[in-house]
Amino acid sequence: MEERSNFLPNLTTGYGAMLVLWGIAVSILSESDSITSYFPSMLGAPILLSGILATRNPEKRKFWMHIAVTFGLLCALGGTRFFMVMSDGLNYASSSMLMLLVTGSIYTFLCVRSFIEARKSGALEATE
Repeated sequence: MEERSNFLPNLTTGYGAMLVLWGIAVSILSESDSITSYFPSMLGAPILLSGILATRNPEKRKFWMHIAVTFGLLCALGGTRFFMVMSDGLNYASSSMLMLLVTGSIYTFLCVRSFIEARKSGALEATE
């Protein structure tokens, strides 16, 4: 059971790290001087930090996971800009937007589903 209960904080840490690395890699590969090429990294850093803190501080886990899912939702919302630029074809910027849209949506969905399950199990424990 303990392994399952750490799934979401571990996923959060991994997702945050992936976003940080993606932003750095895209900025280097595209030789971009724009700060906006680091947008995935800017969103990934608080997600990464929240995942680490949720793992290390189990008593504050709910707080840190809610912060993480807020940034996950911002990833998904930021990725919707892809629809404005998709007619230009795939380049580094539009690929980053598409990645944020897809991964942010999936991450937010998984978090919300986990929160619902946690609430249901807490309600069941309270009635027993």
